[in-house]
Amino acid sequence: MVKRSLFIFLILVIGVSACISIEKADPKKGTHPITSTTKIRLPMGYIPSVQFAPFYVALDKGYYKDESLDIEFDYSFETDAVTLVGHQDLPFAVVSGEQVLLARAQGLPVVYVMTYYKDYPVVLVSKSDKQISKPNDLIGKRVGVPMLSGASYIGLRAMLSATGIKENQISLETIGYNQVESLALDKQEVVVCYINNEPVQMESQGYKVNSLRVSDYVLLVSTGLITNELTLMKNPDLVRRMVKATLRGIRSTIEDPKEAFEISKKYVDNLANANPQQEKDQKEILKVTLDLWRSDPMGKTNPKAWENMQNVLLDMGMLMKKLDVGKAYSNEFLK
Repeated sequence: MVKRSLFIFLILVIGVSACISIEKADPKKGTHPITSTTKIRLPMGYIPSVQFAPFYVALDKGYYKDESLDIEFDYSFETDAVTLVGHQDLPFAVVSGEQVLLARAQGLPVVYVMTYYKDYPVVLVSKSDKQISKPNDLIGKRVGVPMLSGASYIGLRAMLSATGIKENQISLETIGYNQVESLALDKQEVVVCYINNEPVQMESQGYKVNSLRVSDYVLLVSTGLITNELTLMKNPDLVRRMVKATLRGIRSTIEDPKEAFEISKKYVDNLANANPQQEKDQKEILKVTLDLWRSDPMGKTNPKAWENMQNVLLDMGMLMKKLDVGKAYSNEFLK
């Protein structure tokens, strides 16, 4: 009788264990149990920078851990990240909005699930003594852009289109990522760059500059978090947890930028050993970026921005035909 009871007990234990194992492995569930930690390599598309402070804060303060996520930052190229996510090799990446439409046009099923910067961060910068204060002042000027692709060039083309200026009305040159040097040495009268980078460097070097923000003239999809359709279908809870933790990081950074800066020292090369001027510059970069994070509701993407982005890409010949832009993004995971 004892042997029979023991046998029945063992059968029940094995049965319960089997059920638990099946629950953890069953993709039809659509979620990873909160008790298991999911390791995620997250491509950022840029070098370590205070511009990523919310991610550092979310990791350092345990917001990702609270959602059973183990995050590893990857600073590889943006285009590589889109391909990896599109091929389901990685679940997430931080990329600029236009990359989503370009990828989907190539059959990569990436989906934008959270806005990181509320405004398109591209800006046209000139020395103040050039008196370039409005788009029409660009006509006839030498304008330097890093390359004839990417967010900077797309932002420039969008601004020109929105203000009725033809590209052949400016003298456009590709200069690589030498905007500060080109402007300082008057090789260019205007350079196209990111608002939370080169303008801060120029002012730090003693130059007074004028800035024409692309977002003041046209609404475009900015940098955000992407995933892929397979992850959305099979593991929507993972997406929701990733978005939730990241938004907590953004809110915490906005509420206490001093703390966010100190946390960033653990993740940004040489920031902890920066001299006073370098630290001042990095704090200014963080201050400017705070305005890009402030939005209501936080993380939401605007359908009109997607339509505008598609029209710009069509006009540039980077898209050959219209896409169903409604499939390119989702605001569902902000809830």
